[in-house]
Amino acid sequence: MNEIETVGVEASLGGIPGGEATGKDRPWLYSLLIAPSAVVANGVIQGGVLAYLLSQQGVGSGGQSHLIGLLALPTSLYFLWSPITDFFVRRRTWLLVGGLLAAVLMAAGFHQKNLSSTDSVVLMLLSACFSQLVVSSCGGMMGAMRTERPRRVASSFYQAGSMGFGALSASVLVWMSSRVGRDALGLAAAGLIGVPALFALAAPRQEEIAVGGFADTMRRVWNECKTTFWRWDALPYVGCMVFPMGSGAAIGLLSGVAAQYHVNGDSVAWMNGLAGGLLMAGGSAAASTLPTRVRAAAMYMLVCLVNCAALCVLWLGPLRPSTYYLGVTLYLFTVGTCYAVFTAVVLEFLGNSGKSGSGRYSIINSLGNVPVLYMLQVDGWGGDKWGGRGLAGSEAVVGAAGAVILLAYILAHHRNRTAPEGAVIEA
Repeated sequence: MNEIETVGVEASLGGIPGGEATGKDRPWLYSLLIAPSAVVANGVIQGGVLAYLLSQQGVGSGGQSHLIGLLALPTSLYFLWSPITDFFVRRRTWLLVGGLLAAVLMAAGFHQKNLSSTDSVVLMLLSACFSQLVVSSCGGMMGAMRTERPRRVASSFYQAGSMGFGALSASVLVWMSSRVGRDALGLAAAGLIGVPALFALAAPRQEEIAVGGFADTMRRVWNECKTTFWRWDALPYVGCMVFPMGSGAAIGLLSGVAAQYHVNGDSVAWMNGLAGGLLMAGGSAAASTLPTRVRAAAMYMLVCLVNCAALCVLWLGPLRPSTYYLGVTLYLFTVGTCYAVFTAVVLEFLGNSGKSGSGRYSIINSLGNVPVLYMLQVDGWGGDKWGGRGLAGSEAVVGAAGAVILLAYILAHHRNRTAPEGAVIEA
């Protein structure tokens, strides 16, 4: 059995689309529930901790990129195993199990003498895989919320926690690495991963539903998947996932063009490190103040256009440090807002969690990684051809074009349509 909305909830969802978050929903809790995955993915693996430690062991940039790329694969492929969080036990139990196992495996990986050894890589890869159960569990639980306001607030806190814990854990672990031994560092990483997972015990206890046999369960899952994906109204949501706006692809590339704006290394490390992570967390939290009267998909296009406008500072401004500081600050803050509203779009697309909410959330969320991959190539091409201004201008122009096209489609074809079946939104 698993948690699910009670029968009849679908009929009442549309009545209070702008309802306030309730104490029972506790949307703020998702800033803590997502922390185990944030520390593993955004902190240790992609946040610079692993690269820093590997460099101390003599592993070059090429070797680092290959290892980090391998360990980052679960963030794109987790839809293959994440549907398990819809079955057997509650989603919050899966979150607790995934977070604790990720912590233990990460500590074991750090315990190995050589971080680039097969044993260490396998242990950290398993840690990354289990940490993604946290993501799918959070998605399924957020999808079980019955009104739009708590969903939007939960999306904001979810992304704020992801950005904040990722940046904070990376800074703490890099700082500790020169002061403690490897085993102690591994235990610290395990603590940063595992302790927040305990907040799963405080997650709202959602109602259960008994299912029949295996065939009945699969029939229900199939019907829920058809309701979500097999409809014309799914097209704009798929567009939100795969169109180029709001990708944040320039985040990892801006430090490479900082010298063109005459910014020194220490300032780059600060702006693109802890301060940058906190800026994105702040932008994510700010998204909770956006009105819920506007569909999440349309609001996402508007926020993405603001993000593109922020890039214009770097694109059109003079090559000065002040331009870099202002442009990067605005860009990172609005990227955080984009990420939070993107999660709200995913939940709007998902509708009710039902029996397969975590699996469907994982599939939809994984699609959101597609524009990051190709926009990295677009930004890199612009940077090679026209320098730092070209990098920013390429993402601004391509992203704005995608946002305008999709926003026009949404306004033209979905203004007067009803919300997707099971969704809790207001047209």
